[in-house]
Amino acid sequence: MANPLLDNRIQPPQTIVTGTMRICTSGRDPSGLTTKPPPSTMADAAGRRGAVVLWPHCVALSVSFVDVVVVGADIAGLSCARALTEGGARVRVLDRGRVLGGRLASRRINGRYTDIGAAYLVADDPAFAEQTESWQALGLARPWTDTLRVYPAGTDTRGPVRWAAPGGLRSLAADLADGLDIRLFTPVVSIESVAQGADAVVLAMPGPQALKLSPPPAIVPAAASQSWQPVIAAVLTYPVRSWNGLHGAFVNDHPVLATVCDDGDRRGDAAPVLVAHSTAQLASEHLDAPAEAGPILAAAVGELLGITASPQIETHRWTYAQPEKASDAPYARDGQVWLCGDAFGRPRVQTAWLSGRAMASALLGK
Repeated sequence: MANPLLDNRIQPPQTIVTGTMRICTSGRDPSGLTTKPPPSTMADAAGRRGAVVLWPHCVALSVSFVDVVVVGADIAGLSCARALTEGGARVRVLDRGRVLGGRLASRRINGRYTDIGAAYLVADDPAFAEQTESWQALGLARPWTDTLRVYPAGTDTRGPVRWAAPGGLRSLAADLADGLDIRLFTPVVSIESVAQGADAVVLAMPGPQALKLSPPPAIVPAAASQSWQPVIAAVLTYPVRSWNGLHGAFVNDHPVLATVCDDGDRRGDAAPVLVAHSTAQLASEHLDAPAEAGPILAAAVGELLGITASPQIETHRWTYAQPEKASDAPYARDGQVWLCGDAFGRPRVQTAWLSGRAMASALLGK
């Protein structure tokens, strides 16, 4: 089948240098003028295996033209960019944040990484199961549990195997980013501002964010139909572990608490850390001041699990945490503008990964 990205090239790839080449790979850029984020942040962003990640004021080795610009370095954007690159396309990934991964998010607290976004992976699609097994072979992922507790009954319920990451789920995003051209700290204000010279622009983001970029007409209804719930995550670090037998729990019909996961069990280091996710209602009330929700969530967890110790509390706000209404299609398209993400199916990491891969296959003409 013809490849719409590769067949229309007028000339072979040509590498040029623009300005002074300053690809930052250490604590300071080569000029010594620009200090990068600390090494832990660099590890968050690039991982151990060398994604090309550019910090502010670093002018990079670039190519004469790019086939695809991906806006959003989350799991959907990275899976799309990875598949496109493996298919021979030239891809550039842009993200406004300081680290990649989106809701595959891990924060360094007290010297260890804690997952503050997605809680785990479920891999019941054959292609994503293969990807997960690849991460396992690299030591990046491990089967965690098939049993979670359900409250208010407090009974354990078995389901699919949940996968976790010893180094935090962001390490999986960093693996997908290995070797890609990724520009962090790069806000995009419109599609037009990044589309020049590219054959396609991929929007890997929630629909409400895509609408802010003035997308073409056929993208608008797909983006506008998405409804997202906010969540506030609270990382609760206790002096000692005082709970037993808990992997994680769904908390139904609770006014403030939706889930709680044992991060020490999930990560495999037995750290006395629980991660609580709020209900959408509590998050909506505290989006402007998420730290105020921390003590509320800590009190709810203490009451639920019978914990009397006071934890250290860290919070994180997710304005677009979970899509409520899913699309049956794997992505949306209008001409050369594409929209993907975990709103195109069940709200899972797997869905976002599959959405990005499906889009890449369509772009490559497979």
